[in-house]
Amino acid sequence: MSDILRLPAERQYESELEALKAAERGAVPDGWKMSPSSVYAYIVGGEVNGTKITPKYIGNSRLVQVAIATLMTDRGLLLTGEPGTAKSRLSEHLAAAVSGCSSLVVQGSMGTTEEQVRYSWNYATLIASGPSEGALVKTPIYKAMEEGLCARFEELSRCAPETQDALISMLSEKCIAVPELRSELRARRGFSLIATSNTRDRGTNDMSAALARRFNTVVLPSPATFELEMEIVTGRVAELCGQLRLPAPQPGDRAVAKAVTVLRELRTGATLDGREKLRSPLSSCSAAETISLLTGALAFACGFGDGEIRDEHLASYLRGSAVKDEEKDGAAWKEYLENIMRKRGGEWQELYKRASEQEN
Repeated sequence: MSDILRLPAERQYESELEALKAAERGAVPDGWKMSPSSVYAYIVGGEVNGTKITPKYIGNSRLVQVAIATLMTDRGLLLTGEPGTAKSRLSEHLAAAVSGCSSLVVQGSMGTTEEQVRYSWNYATLIASGPSEGALVKTPIYKAMEEGLCARFEELSRCAPETQDALISMLSEKCIAVPELRSELRARRGFSLIATSNTRDRGTNDMSAALARRFNTVVLPSPATFELEMEIVTGRVAELCGQLRLPAPQPGDRAVAKAVTVLRELRTGATLDGREKLRSPLSSCSAAETISLLTGALAFACGFGDGEIRDEHLASYLRGSAVKDEEKDGAAWKEYLENIMRKRGGEWQELYKRASEQEN
């Protein structure tokens, strides 16, 4: 499987999961692969019997505990927050630890239909022989209920209200009725639904009160401090470099610090010292965006340099990370270049020069 670009979490971290299971001392809920405390250790990291457990989520550990505890109840778990706050990543790793399967996913969008949530039909078989088990096409959520696993629903708020509301009976009754077969599917123990929602989509398709009551909502914040964001970005970039097999070590602290500084200041609308206010672009400028920026810059440095990220490589990706809408974000980026970066002088001058060249 060495040619697979990205393995699912349960395969990529199989040795860690097995080590945690072997060291298990806690009570394992029905349908789960390990105890809540072991799931927590898998998410936040540590060491067990000589095996290093890499942290999958760096941030408020209490929120992780709340999320895990929610999966032990009859309510769904809704992870929400700004773009780039690791909602999907946490969702995937929770499913991998709890169920040993993270691939039962519905990707929400404006085009997601109720049939993609409940079930649909193989119409050739349906026409030929009528409604039957063989003609039924099971959705990821249907399979999760049938097998007692965690299902994931990405970007729930992007879906139309009628699609969202198809989840109400699944979460409250733990049941999917199939009237065409005069039958119903009752969820097995271990079934749970983990949904994610982007707060910037609020107002696009807000959840009904009936659906919201069936979720416990956990809000994942942006990194609270510069140091925490540095830790998150450094660790994730190193992980991605290993997956992509880039022929270079991870980027140096200097390059990471510059990238985090620029995007964090744009995101928060103020310089790190709080002395100057900035106009923020519509772009999220999240930690995830910083991770993508540095991974791209490192690939650039490997392909067209000696593997060390320099200011010219950062400059090639900074604008694309900060400016997603030319008309609305371009002015904010130019103001940052001229009013903040240019005036810093010193080691920022080369980056300012390179970034300014992108504007001409």
